[in-house]
Amino acid sequence: VFQGRILARRLVGQETRYEVEVKTPYRHRFPLVPREYVWVPNTCGCPPLREGGEYLLMARRHVNYERTLNRILLQDDGYARPWTPREARLVREAARHC
Repeated sequence: VFQGRILARRLVGQETRYEVEVKTPYRHRFPLVPREYVWVPNTCGCPPLREGGEYLLMARRHVNYERTLNRILLQDDGYARPWTPREARLVREAARHC
């Protein structure tokens, strides 16, 4: 879970790749660098992430069977909400209990 700002969007094959500036990592099981690519396995614009917008994203690391692909994937059941101070407060409160 991290707060990020969308810098760019690009369609790559049947997927969408977002370049994201990681602003605040809240909970992560793998290291995040200041700029990451977040992949969405569709090109329909779901979830609707606009360039320049800030979001609270819950994504997972995806490593394929051959271990040749290692990326951050925002799946259909992932979480992408516009960032608000309320979202930040809820994440901090949840972190105390987890």
